[in-house]
Amino acid sequence: MYIPKHYKVTDFEEIREFIQGNSFGTIVTTQQGKPIATHLPLELHKQGDDYYITGHMAYANPQWRTFEGGNENVLVMYQGPHAYISSSWYKTDDVPTWNYQSVHVYGTGSMMSEQELEEDLILLLQKYEKHRKNPALWENLSSQTKKQMKGIVGFKVKVEEVQAAYKLSQNRSEEDYQNIIERLYEEEDLAGKELADVMKNRD
Repeated sequence: MYIPKHYKVTDFEEIREFIQGNSFGTIVTTQQGKPIATHLPLELHKQGDDYYITGHMAYANPQWRTFEGGNENVLVMYQGPHAYISSSWYKTDDVPTWNYQSVHVYGTGSMMSEQELEEDLILLLQKYEKHRKNPALWENLSSQTKKQMKGIVGFKVKVEEVQAAYKLSQNRSEEDYQNIIERLYEEEDLAGKELADVMKNRD
C-alpha cells in the first residue's frame, strides 16, 4: 500500500486497537492468477509471540479452497471512517481530498480444525453477544444449530507484515485541521461525523 510519510502509522498497539474496532474486513487471495475477495467479520488473536487473524466463510464460497495446503500470499484489509474534504475548508485555496484510515495485513493462510473453528465461534459470539439481555452464546445453542457448522469453513492467517495509513489532514495547519473537524460535524453524512470524532480524539 502506498503511504505518504505524513500518514504512516507504525505503532502496532494503535493498529491492533483499530483492527479490533473495525473488524469487518476484506480477505484477498488469488485463484488461478485472479484476485478474489470476501467481506467478513474477522478477529485478531495473539498466540505466543505471533498474531493470527481468524474467520470463517460459507462452504459454498470457493475462496476457502485457496487456503488448502497453506497460502503464503493472503491480504486482509480493514477500513475505518472516511469522508470527502472540501478545499473550501482551508484558509488558503488548495485542492480537495479524501480522508480515511486503512490497514493492510499480509500473512500466511491455513485451514482451521473443527475444534479451532468452534473455539473461534465461541469467542466471536462472546464479543458480539455478551452485552445483550438474552445473549445467543454458543454454549446455549441446540445440537441442530451446531450441525450448521458443516456449512462453514474456518481459516486463520499468520500475520507477517502490517501496513497502516491514517490520512487525517496531519499535513494541514492547526487552524485548517480544527476547521475540517467542525465542517465534518456539520455534514449530514454519518461517516463524516465518525471521521471528525477520530480526528478530534487523535493526539
